[in-house]
Amino acid sequence: MKRGPGRLAEPVTSAHTEADRRRTFAIISHPDAGKTTLTEKFLLYGGALHKEAGSVKARSGGRSATSDWMALEQQRGISITSTVLQFPYRDCVVNLLDTPGHRDFSEDTYRVLAAADAAVMVLDAAKGIEAQTLKLFEVCRDRGLPLLTFINKWDRPGLDALELIDEIEREIGVIPTPVTWPVGQSGDFRGLLDRRGDNFVRFTRTARGATEAPEEVVPAEQAAADEGDAYDTAVEELGLLEAVGSAYDGDGFLAGVSTPTFFGSALTNFGVRLLLDAVVDLVPPPTPRTPAQGDERALDDDFSAFVFKVQANMDPAHRDRIAFVRIASGQFERGMTVTHAGTGKPFNTKYAHTVFGQDRETVDEAFPGDIVGLVNATDFRIGDTIYVGDPVAYAGIPSFAPEHFSVARVRDTGRFKQFRKGIAQLDEEGVVQVLRDPDIGDQAPVMAAVGPMQFDVAVHRLENEFGAPVELSPTTYKVARRTDAASAPALRAMQGVDVLERSDGTLLALFESPYWLERLEGDQPELTLERLLAEG
Repeated sequence: MKRGPGRLAEPVTSAHTEADRRRTFAIISHPDAGKTTLTEKFLLYGGALHKEAGSVKARSGGRSATSDWMALEQQRGISITSTVLQFPYRDCVVNLLDTPGHRDFSEDTYRVLAAADAAVMVLDAAKGIEAQTLKLFEVCRDRGLPLLTFINKWDRPGLDALELIDEIEREIGVIPTPVTWPVGQSGDFRGLLDRRGDNFVRFTRTARGATEAPEEVVPAEQAAADEGDAYDTAVEELGLLEAVGSAYDGDGFLAGVSTPTFFGSALTNFGVRLLLDAVVDLVPPPTPRTPAQGDERALDDDFSAFVFKVQANMDPAHRDRIAFVRIASGQFERGMTVTHAGTGKPFNTKYAHTVFGQDRETVDEAFPGDIVGLVNATDFRIGDTIYVGDPVAYAGIPSFAPEHFSVARVRDTGRFKQFRKGIAQLDEEGVVQVLRDPDIGDQAPVMAAVGPMQFDVAVHRLENEFGAPVELSPTTYKVARRTDAASAPALRAMQGVDVLERSDGTLLALFESPYWLERLEGDQPELTLERLLAEG
């Protein structure tokens, strides 16, 4: 391993060896599919939690371990912001990234997926593929991530298993390769056929899923006798699937062509361990990342990492700002001095944490695949790179095309300073994109969002975290395009078009009519009007 400025001591542990033990993955799902429940059951099986009186508690200190830590999340019962959770399982270190389920927050999901090596898609057995599921899958596909699928809530009435398999292939275009298969229709869950060992695993229900579900491996002859028609039907269905070539394909999984599929019930813990075992067995460990320019940075090379999330005020008592970085190479050691690629300035990592939901603990070392929270990294922005030794810069994380626009004004002009600070913070975190008219500045910025619920989050946080209640006024803008300084004067002179600037210097042309945009693209191709990521 290279030595560079800022390194405290030569590590005795190989970063490559430690990286092989890492499994870093995200969970995506439609709201109410059971993603948060599955997340907490993973922690239960990983030994990071125990259950008390029906609510999940952390192992030490009785901390709440729910991944939905934000007050607005708890009020609405949905995931609004992504969360980082780390726990040991078997001989591996699992980094679980819980993502927002609602499509309005798909931009945050995209950023989180930039830090993941695979994803688990959770489907509701009664609903199958939903519109928001498709949006999240498209985000996954854009990142080129291997995908596992968990069909949840099999203990409740739902769709037929074969019907769900057909729907996955038809709607999202990947081939489901069932690894476990349910015995008993949805609502009458008897157990699972595990194709990896040709076993029937019978589950025993536990009170509110308070403990790991007892599992009994039953020989085929006994299972057939005990379960009767339900077992015979499951075997016949698997025979049909094998006839059409639905066996697990490792290369197809890694290429995003197929998705290993599992059935179960997160609420009662049915199938959770089998899925978690598959995460360890199938999800690839971290691999070297290619910089925006230059050669690949090997895992054992000097330390480097990239920022994929910025979050302020996770703990109101601290009122600090955390930049979450995914380690790409080398060994991280708390107290080391790193270089911020964007500014060239040094940054000391004395205050470095691992984050468990809202809670945090000091981290002394970490390796490729791990997520580290750097406190008060005020200059860090989403997509930035930090490094030791030879300079490196990884490709930035692109923004989504905003589809909703509102003008924000502070209700009490005496709170303008707080309003300005809050707007800047929400912009840096990517809660909303903040667009400014150079002639107006922060007096009445335009909030731009992928979905309207982002506005709800921004308004809630401005009032509750920054003490700056705001009012939003809708605009007539319908679509945005990236433009440049050369095209801006001509666009500003047109009726129904405005050009505003993001904090990163990007100019966005906002159009009141998509039809006028289409005509303009045809009539004046010399104007710069570039599409943004994931438009529509």
